[in-house]
Amino acid sequence: MTSSVSFIGSDRRYIGAPNLSINVGATTFTYRDLGPRNGVPIILLNHWGAVLDNFDPRIVDGLASKHRVIATNYRGIGASGGTAPATIDEMARDAIGLIRALGFAKVDLLGFSLGGFVAQDITLKAPDLVRKLILTGTGPAGGKGIEKVGAVSWPLIVKGLLTLRDPKTYLFFTSTADGRRAAKDFLARLKERKTGRDKGPSPRAFLRQLKAIKAWGRQAPQDLGRINIPVLIANGDNDIMVPTVNSTDMARRIPGAQLVIYEDAGHGGIFQNHADFVPEALSFLGA
Repeated sequence: MTSSVSFIGSDRRYIGAPNLSINVGATTFTYRDLGPRNGVPIILLNHWGAVLDNFDPRIVDGLASKHRVIATNYRGIGASGGTAPATIDEMARDAIGLIRALGFAKVDLLGFSLGGFVAQDITLKAPDLVRKLILTGTGPAGGKGIEKVGAVSWPLIVKGLLTLRDPKTYLFFTSTADGRRAAKDFLARLKERKTGRDKGPSPRAFLRQLKAIKAWGRQAPQDLGRINIPVLIANGDNDIMVPTVNSTDMARRIPGAQLVIYEDAGHGGIFQNHADFVPEALSFLGA
């Protein structure tokens, strides 16, 4: 299905948001669009291997109660065409192209994990395009432990296979009772949509994105002092994928950044604490 910005979405729930597509150059990108049509839209940028069905519907719905929300896929991921980029630079350029193709002159960005890398790069590449920035479960270029995401993740991915559990149980959440309960609830939310689901990531795309993550972890730090817009940073206090110290580091380096750290929470801290995160994000975006 092809869409333009004239699409009017009356359904403000992510479970019913139609799959849309738009051509950017020679590549077709899939996305979902919901929420009110007025104001600055929020572009959602997701994690390693994520497709449209990996966005937490409680967070999307909460944001869409007040804002237009565009959930996007990277090139080569889910139903989007092309080959998955192996650099954050290419992902950021793709996202800028997509935003402009949709006709937006100004957007807010919410990036989770890999999406936070991309969101930082977009903001530095096209500062006039971004009004406000939310960085969650993420870190800066050259950040501590980021190049080791694969080494940390593979054993837990295997553990997921052996225990018949989604690896995100171990990767995104703590092993405490609260963490396990939050993991179960989050994974159930991701399955609420029964029809029109996105395609899963291919193994090749999954590995190419990991290559991009490793390169981001090894590249020279960027000048985050150049980000002169409001920034909200959120993470759990025990993120094993993108160590929490990276959130503290970004908050120190970005002028005026707000930092929220959730207790007894991991990489998926915003999912575990969605009831707190959504009002925090809405307050930040509305200020």
